[in-house]
Amino acid sequence: MKSVVLFFASLSAMAAYGGEQTVDTLRISKDVSLDEVVVTATKAVQGTPVAYTDIPKEELERRNDGQGIPALIATSPSVIITSDAGTGIGYSGFRIRGTDANRIHITVNGVPVNDSESHGVFWVNMPDFASSVENIQIQRGAGTSTNGSAAFGATVALQTQKPEMKPGVEYTVSAGSFGTLRHTLKGGTGLLYNHWVIDARYSNIRSDGFIDRAWAGMSSYYASATWYGEHTLLKFQTFGSAEKTYQAWNGVSSKLLEDGNRTYNSCGEYVENGVVKFYKNQTDNYWQQHYHLTGSRRINNAWNMNLTLHYTPGEGYYEDYKADAKYAAYKLSPYTDPEGNEKSRTDLVRRKWLDNDFYGGIYSANYRSENLQLTLGGAANRYIGRHFGRVMWAKAANALPQPDYEYYFNTGKKLDYSAYLKLNYQLSAALNGYLDLQYRGINYTIQGSDDKAGDHVEVDKHWDFFNPKAGVNYRRKEHNAFVSFSVANREPNRDNFTEAAPNERPMHETLYDYEAGYTFRNQRFQAGLNLYYMDYSNQLILSGKISEIGEALTTNIKDSYRAGIEISAGLRVASWLKWSGNLTLSRNRIKNFTEYVDNWDTGEQDAVERGTTHIAYSPGLIANSAFDFTRKGFSASFLSQTVGRQYIDNSSDIDRSIAPYHVHNLRIGYVFHPSFMQELGIDLTINNLFNESYSTNAWVYSYIENGKRKKDDGYFVQAGTHFMTRITMRF
Repeated sequence: MKSVVLFFASLSAMAAYGGEQTVDTLRISKDVSLDEVVVTATKAVQGTPVAYTDIPKEELERRNDGQGIPALIATSPSVIITSDAGTGIGYSGFRIRGTDANRIHITVNGVPVNDSESHGVFWVNMPDFASSVENIQIQRGAGTSTNGSAAFGATVALQTQKPEMKPGVEYTVSAGSFGTLRHTLKGGTGLLYNHWVIDARYSNIRSDGFIDRAWAGMSSYYASATWYGEHTLLKFQTFGSAEKTYQAWNGVSSKLLEDGNRTYNSCGEYVENGVVKFYKNQTDNYWQQHYHLTGSRRINNAWNMNLTLHYTPGEGYYEDYKADAKYAAYKLSPYTDPEGNEKSRTDLVRRKWLDNDFYGGIYSANYRSENLQLTLGGAANRYIGRHFGRVMWAKAANALPQPDYEYYFNTGKKLDYSAYLKLNYQLSAALNGYLDLQYRGINYTIQGSDDKAGDHVEVDKHWDFFNPKAGVNYRRKEHNAFVSFSVANREPNRDNFTEAAPNERPMHETLYDYEAGYTFRNQRFQAGLNLYYMDYSNQLILSGKISEIGEALTTNIKDSYRAGIEISAGLRVASWLKWSGNLTLSRNRIKNFTEYVDNWDTGEQDAVERGTTHIAYSPGLIANSAFDFTRKGFSASFLSQTVGRQYIDNSSDIDRSIAPYHVHNLRIGYVFHPSFMQELGIDLTINNLFNESYSTNAWVYSYIENGKRKKDDGYFVQAGTHFMTRITMRF
C-alpha cells in the first residue's frame, strides 16, 4: 500500500521526463505518472521555446455548459470559433492564427485525432468530451514534434482526466435557450485493493439550435481502469459517441441577411406541387469509439518508458434530398416515362457513407539528468477508410436497378510512421538549448469508383519528411525569453487529390516558422509578447478554378505568409478580482495571386491578376478580455472578444467578407456546501449579452453574368442573446 500511495502522489508532479516530489513526510518518490509522461512527451513544458497556452481543468469546468471544445478555448490567443447551428452545440470548429481545421493537429493523450484523409477533426463526434478532460495545451505555430498529421498553424493536446483516488459521484444538468438540455453523470470507485481505480461518465445533449431545424441529438461516454504497481502503471480507457444532427451546412445567404432573415436553413429544401417543403431526415449520423491501452514503466531515477496501443472504429453517413438531380451523376440510365419521353433528371434521396478503422501505437523513452532532458519517441498508425454512396429512393418509378443502389465505392488506405528525438540541454543556470528532429513517412492510396459521374480515382503516393526544430530559452527570476525556428511538411489531403484538375497533381506544402517570445511574471502581474513569421511554400488554397463538372479545385501557390504579434497580460487587482486579456495583430498574405472566375457569358474562366492579397479567413485583429470575480462561494466572469474583418475568398474584395464583430458573455455562479452532499453548484451563463448580429464563417461562389460580378454565398450566423443554466451536484 505504501508504495502505491507514493506512486499515486507523484501524479501531481508536472514533469516531462521525470521529477522529484516530497510526499508528506514519508520519503522522496521519483515515480512519474502515466498521465503526465505519455502526454508531455509531445507537449511543451517549461523551457520549451514555443508559444503555448495551458487551459487547466478548473477553467474547463467553469465554462463547460455542454458546448463543444471550440467554445471552451475561444478566449485563448489567436483563436476564433464558429458553429453551424449558431450555439456552439453540434457542428463547430475553430481556427488558430487563421489556419483552418485540417492544418491544426489534435491529440488525446498523444494519440492523433485528426482524420487521416481529410486531416480534419469533427467535434460533433466528441460531445461533452470536456467533462473528461484534465487539461488542454495549445501550441501555436509548428510546435513540438508529435504523432500523426503535421501542425501547420497549431497543435492542440488534450489530456483525459486523472484517476480519482477517492470514490464519488457527480451529476450535472444544464438547460437553456433553443430547447437545449444536457445531462452528465460521472462516478469513480476511488482506490480499490491498493491497485485499481475505475472512473466513468455518460452524457446526453439535445438542442433545437438557433438556425431553423438545426437540431442536434448527441450522447457520449468515457470509462477508464487504471492499475498501479510500484514502478509500473497500466491504463485502459475508452470513449465514444453517437450523434444525429440536422444539416445546417449551407449557411444563410447575404440576400436573406439583408432582408433581416438570420435563421433560414435551405438544407433539405424541395418544391412539391408549388409548395416549399423540407426533407425531415436531412441529417448527419455518425458513431465512433476510441480505445487506448497505455503502459508506463519507471526504469530508474533517470529513465522511464511508455507505450500506447490505440484503435478507433467509426461509421456513419449523411442523408439528403437532391431535387432535380441528374441521372448521370448517379450513374443511372435516363428514365423513359410511359408516354415515351426520356427524362434526364429526377428527385432522389442519397446516403454518403464513411466506414473507417484507425489503429496503431505511440511510444516514448524519456531520460532526465541534472542538465539534460532527452526523449526518443514516435508512432506507427494505419488507416482504412471505405467511402461509398447509395441512392435510397427516387421519385421516378423503376429508376433504381435495385434497393439501396450503390453508385460508388472506394477505399483510402494510409500508413503513417514517424520517429523523433527531442533534446533540452541546460547550457547555464539561465539558458537552455532545444533541438527537435523528426522523420515522418507516409504511404497513401485510393482505389475505386468516385462519387462523380464516370470518374475513377486512383492515388498511390509516398512522402518522406524531415522536420527539424531548434531554439534557445532564457529564464531568470520573473523573466523568460525564447527564439526558435521550425520546419514542417504536410501532405495533401483527400480532397486535394479527388478534386484536382486532370493535369494538376498537388504537391506537399512546407512551412518555415520563425518565433520569438518574452514573458514577465510575478505574483500580481504577468505580460507576454510573441512575434511570429510563418513562411509557406506551395500552400494549397482555393483559387477559383473548377473541374469540368463544376467542383472547386485547390492549387499550390508558391509564396504566402502569416506574420504577427501576440500580446497577453494578466493582473490580480485584488484577492477577489483579476483581469486577463490577449491581442493578436497579424498580416496574412498571398504573393502574386491569380484568381479564376467563371464567366457565364463566354462559358470560360477569366484569370484575374490580384497581386498581393489577404489569405481567406485570416483576420488581422483578434482580441479577448476576461474579468474574473471570486468571493467565498460566489463567482462571476465577464468575457469579451473582438474579431476583425475576414475575407471569404482570396480576392480581398470587401463584398465577399465577414464583417468585424464584438461579443460579450457573462457568467455568474454560487457553490453551496450542504450537509447531505459534498457540493452544490448553480450558475447562469448569458452569451452574446448585448445581442450582437454577427457571423463567424461563410462560403462564396462568384461568377460573371451579363458583364457583372455576381455571387452565391452562405453565412454562418450566430445566435443573439441566449442563456444556459447549470446545476452540479457532487457526492
